[in-house]
Amino acid sequence: MIIVGLFAINAAGVIWGGGSWTPKLALDLEGGTQIILEPKVETGQSVSQEQLDQAVSIIRQRVDASGVAEAEINTEGDNVVVRIPGELDDQTRARIESSAKLELRAVLLADAATNQSIDPSASPEPTDDAAAEELESTPTAEPTDGSDPSWITPALQEQFDSFNCSSLDEAETNVAPADQPLVTCDVNRTAKYLLGPVEASGANIVDATNGMVTTQTGASTGQWAVNIVFDDEGTKDFAEVSTRLFGLQGQTPRDQFAFVLDGAVLTAPQMNGAITDGRPQITGNFTQESSKSLADQLKFGALPISFTVQSSDTISATLGTSQLQSGLVAGLIGLVLVVIYTLFQYRALGSVTIASLIIAAIITYLMITILSWREGYRLSLAGIAGLIVAIGFTADSFIVYFERVRDELRDGRQLVGAVEAGWKRAFRTVLASKGVNLLAAVVLFVLAVGSVKGFAYTLGLTTIIDVLVVILFTHPMLQLLAQTRFFSSGNPWSGLDPNALGAVYRGRAEFRRPVTVPASKVASSAREAAKRQTIAERKATASVGSGTSEGKES
Repeated sequence: MIIVGLFAINAAGVIWGGGSWTPKLALDLEGGTQIILEPKVETGQSVSQEQLDQAVSIIRQRVDASGVAEAEINTEGDNVVVRIPGELDDQTRARIESSAKLELRAVLLADAATNQSIDPSASPEPTDDAAAEELESTPTAEPTDGSDPSWITPALQEQFDSFNCSSLDEAETNVAPADQPLVTCDVNRTAKYLLGPVEASGANIVDATNGMVTTQTGASTGQWAVNIVFDDEGTKDFAEVSTRLFGLQGQTPRDQFAFVLDGAVLTAPQMNGAITDGRPQITGNFTQESSKSLADQLKFGALPISFTVQSSDTISATLGTSQLQSGLVAGLIGLVLVVIYTLFQYRALGSVTIASLIIAAIITYLMITILSWREGYRLSLAGIAGLIVAIGFTADSFIVYFERVRDELRDGRQLVGAVEAGWKRAFRTVLASKGVNLLAAVVLFVLAVGSVKGFAYTLGLTTIIDVLVVILFTHPMLQLLAQTRFFSSGNPWSGLDPNALGAVYRGRAEFRRPVTVPASKVASSAREAAKRQTIAERKATASVGSGTSEGKES
């Protein structure tokens, strides 16, 4: 049923969801896109290695959040190099290229109102004409806060009036010191803003998620939103700003607050309430994809420096088809060796091992293709190595189980009882062994980067599948075989021959075949049983024999 279900999911993905019957390959086997990011610093300044390392860490989080696996992100000189397997979609590219420090600024001027707000309720339309005239005046007073119109000097007003967003290059943005106003555009180049100084930093955002807006009764409104969580410092700063801007309702755009990333305005929602708990919610015309993209940018946007895209190129596979074929051949050789060993050691019982390996391979393949479709997982050569290693780990579970069953047969149990008793003892051992394997895979996945994560991922996945196969297939299959004449009779080719295993029967009904056993073999079995008697049993036998002899003599 699991295989049928996985097959149906994969088929649905192929037919309707853009999936495939083959897993996606990683950078080393398929190639992809390389983006080189160059630090954007003022003249005479330099970038430190600590800043570059921090930028690499944050960009990696962004890429991981987009569901892309097996990406390579590192530094080369003063540049950050990002290599993504396969074709790069627009949203992932935006996550990578939007790599500047996140700033939160109050809006002083805007050429168009937005339809977003920090609150589920609708924003009021501007009605105060006097407020609009105030914004166009030339102030002479010293500014007191980020939304004070005194920031609008004649020079800034002229710069704002002449600023043309459509004439900017795609990657071009405007910058300004944190304590000075900024004239810039939104990310779509459809609106321009004059913003006050920075009043809160993206570094104070500890979490940002997307989700559906709900009413007070818990019902969904069908509207997507972005939920932000500030730390203590950010909560205090945002409480002061939101309280001030909420008091400016009706004086749009002065009641708006802009989230600025890479010098461009991500969103400039209106403030519909004083938010003192540090958990604002941004609503607007979001889709699930756009809200998740904005949440990722807000969550991972606090880079120590800004970057510009130096180049974006398509790169070829670093290994290629020959290495992939070599890896598959190595896996096939390992599988053949395991099959030969199990047939030699367990004879017909080895067929259960082979069938279990086939079942595990089918489930693993379907899981990887589904993860490639839904989660962006990509199979690297290191991941293939994890699958090859899993062959031995999987076979190990069956060996533990079979040996427990054979131990029970040696102790004189009938086959059906030996299967149940052996399973109880083996299951604890299998769980302990697989628990260690899974723990190692999790630790390796958390601590490693790059292709090593692929190895840990496939190792952990196959470990879980191994346990499922042993429970749901191997054990039930052995229960069924124990009731067949071939195995229950102890056929020498079954791999469960009690006599060949040296079974000892201490007061129990001896295992009997439905065929005649040669006298020589019976004598051999008796001698073997005698050899395996305990000291107490041998003394008891000797005592009984001595008493019988004395009785005959008398």
